[in-house]
Amino acid sequence: MTSTQMAQKSEQLRDNALQDSIAILDFGSQYSQLIARRIRETNTYSELFPYHITAQELKRLNPKGIILSGGPNSVYDQHAPKADPEIWKLGIPMLGVCYGMQLMAAELGGTVEQSTVREYGRATLTIVHHGSLFAGLESTMESWMSHGDSVSKLPDGFSTIGRTMDCPQAAIADEERRFYGVQFHPEVVHSRGGQAIITNFVKNICGASGSWTMDKFIDEAIADVRAKAGDKRVLLALSGGVDSSTLAFLLHKAIGDNLVCMFIDQGFMRKNEPEWLVETFERDFKIHVHFIKARDRFLDKLKGVIDPEDKRKAIGAEFIRVFEEESNKLGPFDYLAQGTLYPDVIESSGTNIDPKTGERVAVKIKSHHNVGGLPKDLQFKLIEPFAKLFKDEVRRVAAELDVPEGIRVRHPFPGPGLAIRVLGEVTKERLKILREADWIIREEIKSHGLYRQVWQAFGVLLPTKSTGVMGDQRTYQNQIVIRAITSEDGMTADWARLPYDLLETISRRIVNEVAGINRVVYDVTTKPPATIEWE
Repeated sequence: MTSTQMAQKSEQLRDNALQDSIAILDFGSQYSQLIARRIRETNTYSELFPYHITAQELKRLNPKGIILSGGPNSVYDQHAPKADPEIWKLGIPMLGVCYGMQLMAAELGGTVEQSTVREYGRATLTIVHHGSLFAGLESTMESWMSHGDSVSKLPDGFSTIGRTMDCPQAAIADEERRFYGVQFHPEVVHSRGGQAIITNFVKNICGASGSWTMDKFIDEAIADVRAKAGDKRVLLALSGGVDSSTLAFLLHKAIGDNLVCMFIDQGFMRKNEPEWLVETFERDFKIHVHFIKARDRFLDKLKGVIDPEDKRKAIGAEFIRVFEEESNKLGPFDYLAQGTLYPDVIESSGTNIDPKTGERVAVKIKSHHNVGGLPKDLQFKLIEPFAKLFKDEVRRVAAELDVPEGIRVRHPFPGPGLAIRVLGEVTKERLKILREADWIIREEIKSHGLYRQVWQAFGVLLPTKSTGVMGDQRTYQNQIVIRAITSEDGMTADWARLPYDLLETISRRIVNEVAGINRVVYDVTTKPPATIEWE
């Protein structure tokens, strides 16, 4: 198969997925990615596109429906983002959300004005006509509002189907053209019944089959990898996380021994993880991993480094050097595989397009790892099978591929690892203290059956010491912070309400078993205002 045929095959696979999908036109809402996730919960593929995508391109992609996202602008602003006017003539069902509803109304002949009363937060929606969009819902529902403008005059053909106390046109519909608008955000969990509204639109109104499943994705991804790589060798920098580990399983299934895995042990992994990872891959799954021992090199680069950004830069720069040295030994390679996820693609600006092939080429390891970029002269072509998936979908792929549970349900772990959980200077001794304390935290949470109920749980070693009394003697030793949070996607997070007896057990064990610690504290801060990590 020629390179042109491979590219055509890849494009065909993508188009096939889009023909039973929902296209989301992104007008800048903070919830745009969440809309895509909610649609995928109906087993329907969804993809975000810039708001200015042409009607001609949408027609070629032939999605089952179009959703216009919210956004921070007012439709009457001078430079307000507008969709291609031709999209209204495509004959495709549309759902406008917040700004998307206002744009739909304004573009089709209605009027949008600044509201006398703004709505932010929860509001009770009264459904005045259920129709297709609200089928099966109660007559009232709690909705999540975030708007200062409202539709004051409906376009011809539209009617009001829902209102709140302060918004007479909170939901509108033109059933004949299958155009709908909601002023609230059905995609957020605060809108009770919001998922039912999305399901009604996707399946009942748009007629999506709901056939986009992870086993189907795996089949298409394997075919895509084979079409791209052919008989070429593919290099994968294995981190041990869910994304890269699941990718290793998928690639091995697709291209067998043409996959070359490299694991760089920089010394900042958790207790026993590097050895367990390599042993699991090689012994249980016959996937060979080139184990690069580089702990001393990385630790040397952090001597005297205290600022967290300086730590990241130092680790990133050394990672580049090690990666370059080792890939040259193992190469040459035409392709670099990365566990890039859909949010990375949307948010990342660190990619280039090869003008000859139209393919993305690597100029950096994906931002998820936070370890800096690859040199520009290492012009690998990228293989990124997960570039259209969210984290929870990768976990589902992992389950389909029988990835070990210890990897599949592993909590997210930052690229710089424990180096940014040792606050202040990173030393071999301080890493040892944190590893032991972190092991106890995770071991006890697992033994209490709570590991899957929290998004992340880990220890943080503070750069200060405190006074204590141990064995009738005064001590002046280190402090460990327990950080445990719950979240759906890591974008926002709440501190986990761990049982007091569990916290007591963790604290007692750490103080008794980890030399150098005499105080344990618990972080009860949400994100925002805090971040999940301390550095």
